[in-house]
Amino acid sequence: MDYQTARSLLVNQGMATEQNPDALIVRLQQGQPPIPGQITSLLLALKVVFEALREADVFERELVGSLYLLASESRQQFEHGLQSGVAWPPLLDEDLNRIAAAVRSIFIGTWQG
Repeated sequence: MDYQTARSLLVNQGMATEQNPDALIVRLQQGQPPIPGQITSLLLALKVVFEALREADVFERELVGSLYLLASESRQQFEHGLQSGVAWPPLLDEDLNRIAAAVRSIFIGTWQG
């Protein structure tokens, strides 16, 4: 996966829009689990973006917004689903922690995963 593909995937998954009903954020808002392979693709894309931006001093707003939403909004939707009685897949909590760690890694420039 190259940087542009990874960036595009992260933006599409992080920005909750009607054009992308299968975005992670949208699925979690609806109390639906991620699509099989979706988390793996996100984690790979996060690693690619980390490698590409490791030395960057400036990040673009659209990408940063998507990263922030993937790290924070996905966790909020997961917790809301738990409170509402959604039976999430057993590893989703751990996967969301991995996403947050990868996003943190991108922002600080040192891999935390």
